[in-house]
Amino acid sequence: MAGKSREPETARIQAATHDGRGIAATDGKKVFVAGALVGETVRFVRRKRRRKFDEAELLDVIEPSPERVEPRCAAYGRCGGCSLQHVSPERQRAIKAETLKDNLERIGRVTPQRWLEPLAGEPWLYRRRARLAVKSVAAKGRVLVGFRERHAAFVTDMQRCEVLAEPVDSLIEPLSDLIGSLSIASRLPQIEVAVADNATALVFRVLDAPSAADRERLRQFSETFAVRVCLQPGGLDSIAELAPGDSGPLTYALPEFDVTLAFEPADFVQVNGDINRRMLRLAIELLEVGPEHKVLDLFCGIGNFSLPLARRSGEVLGIEGEASLVRRASANATRNGIRNARFECADLAQVRGNESWLGAGCDRLLLDPARSGAEAVVAQIGKLDPERIVYVSCHPGTLARDAGVLVHDAAYTLEAAGIIDMFPHTAHVESIAVFSKAN
Repeated sequence: MAGKSREPETARIQAATHDGRGIAATDGKKVFVAGALVGETVRFVRRKRRRKFDEAELLDVIEPSPERVEPRCAAYGRCGGCSLQHVSPERQRAIKAETLKDNLERIGRVTPQRWLEPLAGEPWLYRRRARLAVKSVAAKGRVLVGFRERHAAFVTDMQRCEVLAEPVDSLIEPLSDLIGSLSIASRLPQIEVAVADNATALVFRVLDAPSAADRERLRQFSETFAVRVCLQPGGLDSIAELAPGDSGPLTYALPEFDVTLAFEPADFVQVNGDINRRMLRLAIELLEVGPEHKVLDLFCGIGNFSLPLARRSGEVLGIEGEASLVRRASANATRNGIRNARFECADLAQVRGNESWLGAGCDRLLLDPARSGAEAVVAQIGKLDPERIVYVSCHPGTLARDAGVLVHDAAYTLEAAGIIDMFPHTAHVESIAVFSKAN
């Protein structure tokens, strides 16, 4: 990068991106300044040069916006885990709602008949699943544990995290001390965090086998902080608890539906437990499920939607692409005494049109895909022909793409849509949409 671009510059922020970056125009080229708000005069330094725009790091706010708030986290601005702590939670949700609206209109060419109120909860100490990076840094004389920096691949130097669920929020520094005391400190690159209702599990990825002394230190840490310590020397199937006992699996409860789900530390579960419960309630309400209905839950995972749906409907079929999750979902149905839900393994990214589950049809369809969306499923929607569809999305662009197909090609009506604030203080946009088809 040219020397000039490394020098601090001053400019007024004229607009903003949907992920909260301020946009300044200097020398005819846009500069995206992370953490800057519209109307502010800021000092920044360019970090990445691209063909149409540059990316910059915010140095100082010279003239602040009245919408700016003081970030709660001491590492904010350096840590890449959060990008919106400098604006109020209400404003964050407004930004995310505008992102969803823009994507639906621009990509899908659709507008819902009504907008749902944002689904929101406690914005701090909510994150029950996370992956923490670990790096032994000789120059600092210690091990860093945390999220990656915003403008670099380095691990953020931090002591605690304001969004991680308790007790992990306050374990960053103790983990740093622990790993620094191990003989394999330089061979331990990450920790997977899973906070359940009944326990907290920490999965240490170990590239070399820990010594007997290492294992004793890990055991003492487990006892001191009341967490389960697991080691992962290879793939996900190699994860094993350091001191296995009769404590049973990790679990979380959905009291409204009299359901408790068991999961493994590396399984996908919704990151925000409180919002997950509210989301389930809303999704089932929007589906208008009754005992007479047959429900198809695609991308069902461990049964997060399927089992609550089974409490309200006549029959549920859950489809998931990962065999281990299908086994977990089936076990969860048995665990909860649910007999009207069954699960199958199928690749939902490649739907040929002759699958048995596709030909069976359904009255109600629940979609909860990954970021890539449900394109292959939506292309075959005519064979399923559900009366109502609820689509839960973690990417507004793919939701908008699939909504366009459902509305323009399959004659569904987009009744309602709105955001789910699953990840406060981040630019991540979780959303929900409901579609209906006239009889």
